[in-house]
Amino acid sequence: MAGKWIDIAAADGGTFKGYLTIPASGSGPGILLLQEIFGVNSSMREVADYYAEEGYVVLAPDLFWRMEPGIELGYSEADFNKAFGYYQRFDANQSIKDSADALKVLRGRPECTGKVGALGFCLGGKLAYLTAARTDVDCAVSYYGVGIEADIGEAAKIKGPMVFHFAELDKFAPAEAREQVKAAFAKRPDVECYLYPGCDHAFAAPERTSFNKPATLMAHSRSIALFRKVLGPHYDLSTLWDRHTELEFGIRSAEATMGTMVAEPYVNHIPTMTGGVGYRDLLRFYANHFIPKTPKDTKLIPISRTIGADRVVDEMLFCFTHDIEIDWMLPGVAPTGKYVEIPLVAIVRFRGDKLYNEHIYWDQASVLVQIGLLDPALLPVAGVATAKKLVDETLPSNTLMARWAESAPQAAE
Repeated sequence: MAGKWIDIAAADGGTFKGYLTIPASGSGPGILLLQEIFGVNSSMREVADYYAEEGYVVLAPDLFWRMEPGIELGYSEADFNKAFGYYQRFDANQSIKDSADALKVLRGRPECTGKVGALGFCLGGKLAYLTAARTDVDCAVSYYGVGIEADIGEAAKIKGPMVFHFAELDKFAPAEAREQVKAAFAKRPDVECYLYPGCDHAFAAPERTSFNKPATLMAHSRSIALFRKVLGPHYDLSTLWDRHTELEFGIRSAEATMGTMVAEPYVNHIPTMTGGVGYRDLLRFYANHFIPKTPKDTKLIPISRTIGADRVVDEMLFCFTHDIEIDWMLPGVAPTGKYVEIPLVAIVRFRGDKLYNEHIYWDQASVLVQIGLLDPALLPVAGVATAKKLVDETLPSNTLMARWAESAPQAAE
């Protein structure tokens, strides 16, 4: 997804640029993206494109334009020193006025439908806070905002919901500063403060040495949860997932299945590490190693479904007869003709109204027991009993624990 640069008129005269990117649908709620100290560089533009894929019209204004238009720095030591020099000269109060002008332009775009939120990283994390206090954005998300405590008196002016992401090891936003923010919003249930243990400043920047992918994924889900709740758009993720599985197991069309996914999706079957990353490999996997290599009598029996802001978690029974070599589950194992029932969990993440990834979990040991390749008498593993007990909790527990009987209460003498 590629955006474009547009002109933004400043209230006090002059114009400056902003990077605008539009979702594939052509319209959506707005997000005002507030830059780091490195300018609206390729990293910031990638964030904008990312949120456009989530369904938002995103505008990232060049807030350094009054010092020098079009600053784009990388993350080398030399560039960091340059960026810090700009930061020292930066007029935060004037930048909020420029942000308000950009916000007006964003709201006025025909593609921008409904409400607008603010999102910022580092310097932008503080600007997101100030924008929430001084403009009419509907909500805001701040990633490791630097220096918020200096303007903590403005917290009372923030009317909309907010999310703050802080890193435990961040010397630019130390514990004392974080505690001031938490205290200022202690009586605001619609303001959430999250701390990421073991993480440093810029943990959500893939190009930085401090990048922490697990924390980034968790923070993004929390950010999207706020934006979906306040701004929308609202997607029927349950129906989208049902359609995807119907195309896999019912229609059995690899191309149609891929049509339900983002441009570069991935699938990972955790126990066997099968699947694909990117459109070409995943299409190859679906067309040659998944759809035609899944038994025809396969049944998915739903047990529970949990729907979040950006994902669906399905708990089910996966039932089939092993009458074909199943490349993705039992690669290299000749058909045994055995019938198999296993509990299976699918964690399905979406971007906008398209599937982004699938993490699929099952107990491979239970599969191997049921097809006769693993002896449950030699190892603490179970076969079809795992599926039976998932459905009927009254079936015996702890049958693999030889010492279970030792803890039984003794009968009174």
